[in-house]
Amino acid sequence: MLTPGSDSQKKSKPNSSLIETAKRVFKIESDAVAALADRLGSDFSEAVHVLDRKEGRLFVTGMGKSGLIGKKIAATMSSVGLPAVFVHAAEGIHGDLGLVSRNDRVIAISNSGETEEILKLLPTLNRLKCTLITMTGNLQSTLANRSDYVLDVGVKEEAGGNGLIPTSSTTATLAMGDALVIAYLHLCGFREEDFALNHPGGSLGRKMLTTVEDLMHVGNEIPMVYENADIATIISEMTRKRLGATLVTDKNKTLKGVITDGDLRRMIEEKKDLSKVKASDLMGIQPKWIKKDEVATKAIQLMEEYSITSLVVSEDGKKVTGVIHLHDLLKAGIA
Repeated sequence: MLTPGSDSQKKSKPNSSLIETAKRVFKIESDAVAALADRLGSDFSEAVHVLDRKEGRLFVTGMGKSGLIGKKIAATMSSVGLPAVFVHAAEGIHGDLGLVSRNDRVIAISNSGETEEILKLLPTLNRLKCTLITMTGNLQSTLANRSDYVLDVGVKEEAGGNGLIPTSSTTATLAMGDALVIAYLHLCGFREEDFALNHPGGSLGRKMLTTVEDLMHVGNEIPMVYENADIATIISEMTRKRLGATLVTDKNKTLKGVITDGDLRRMIEEKKDLSKVKASDLMGIQPKWIKKDEVATKAIQLMEEYSITSLVVSEDGKKVTGVIHLHDLLKAGIA
């Protein structure tokens, strides 16, 4: 006789049935999330405005699987500059509720709306005049009736396990949390730069926060010759500074042009008399430049637009502040 979950029974399940089971889970959960849109109302928009309220801190609480979803929602909020702290409901009734102060905002998550540990928090939250936003699948529950704003995350069915395993309900709750956050960002006019401020270690943070000044070559690292420099001086300067180009200035260090290794190759191909060649003869005029406080990604855009590998750093296109090269951007992970 086969017992449930035995190896023989497992082997008898064809792979196709496993794939069909997965597809059914996706269908049930996606339908559950889609159905949330039709139940959005004024409580949702008011909850978004509560998130934007400057006074008071923001807490998220829940138990079990709802608690895990709450942790993720709190983490997402914090990542976009909306500081949120997750307080486990069971820990809350045993001391952690001391974190909550008057006029704070609390998001409580309970699918049944009757989670004992969360209900025990309500008298204190009420006494502190906290604003309570609830995510629940039971609009007639005690928690829903005692909340300021209620977000309906009820689902028609769970995705499996005879309805005993939180699947569709946790997915719907997570989606509602994401909707709250994104709506809040829309309200605030959130930008990529704002996100980068909270993620300086990530690739987006590097791209959005790193400036030209952070990467540019300055002082003696800048390849530079005067307009009357001969070919030997030009080649020597480009070789020593190893940036594939040299700037050309007048005696007052005012930028006049730039010479690249490509300019040198073209000069050799044209068989010019090298003894008579001066920097002013080789240089390209009106070199491309960028201000030092521009983000490094702007330098990449200019290099791509003009098919060049370096830019002069200047505030006015005349006085040289530095030089930035494509290799600097690649090394920093910007390009």
